[in-house]
Amino acid sequence: MAQSETPPAQAGAGAAAAVSGDQPADAGTPPAATDAPPAEAGAGAAAAVSGDQPAAEETATAKAGAHGMVLPNGQDVTPVEELDGRWRNAEGIPTFKVEDGVVDFATFNGFRRYHAECHVCHGPDGEGSTYAPALKESVLRMDYYDFMQVVASGRQGTNSVMPAFGTNKNVWCYIDDIYVYLLAHGTDTIGRGRPAERADKSEDYTAQEDSCMSS
Repeated sequence: MAQSETPPAQAGAGAAAAVSGDQPADAGTPPAATDAPPAEAGAGAAAAVSGDQPAAEETATAKAGAHGMVLPNGQDVTPVEELDGRWRNAEGIPTFKVEDGVVDFATFNGFRRYHAECHVCHGPDGEGSTYAPALKESVLRMDYYDFMQVVASGRQGTNSVMPAFGTNKNVWCYIDDIYVYLLAHGTDTIGRGRPAERADKSEDYTAQEDSCMSS
């Protein structure tokens, strides 16, 4: 499938902001793996998508903060508001919500979409592989917008290539879901495998999904 530089118009405000001003790297050959971030991504992004093991201090798990669970990158993942059927933190960044073992629908759908589109390279449950990083760890260190940039634009690495997924609707229309699933698993809020219980799919979620897929 040919990749382009611009994601679908209905991919969501957060996703659009992530790729609004940058040109993607050359996607090169088709094998889907990543080992280097865009040049403009910060040090956290570089560690997240490199083929090297991160330093010990960079692998710290999320911890309790004044407002809830805080990632090593400083992002608070406490759910504050539900918008378009997806939970967001105080800054409007997508996050997960799990209550009494019941996973919000977007996080559950992220599990399904990740295993349909991403696990061949990045391993089941975001655990990583011999040539692609463990995304459940990457999302704890990377800025949300750096993560979106890499997925949308792709990246040519030393020994492998991350294709651009910005025009692949099966990925881009659900990229926030994939992101929050990886956050939930990376923080050990949910374990490996299919979540046992999920919340219902809301009308707002359905409307946003239909808009993105039909655009």
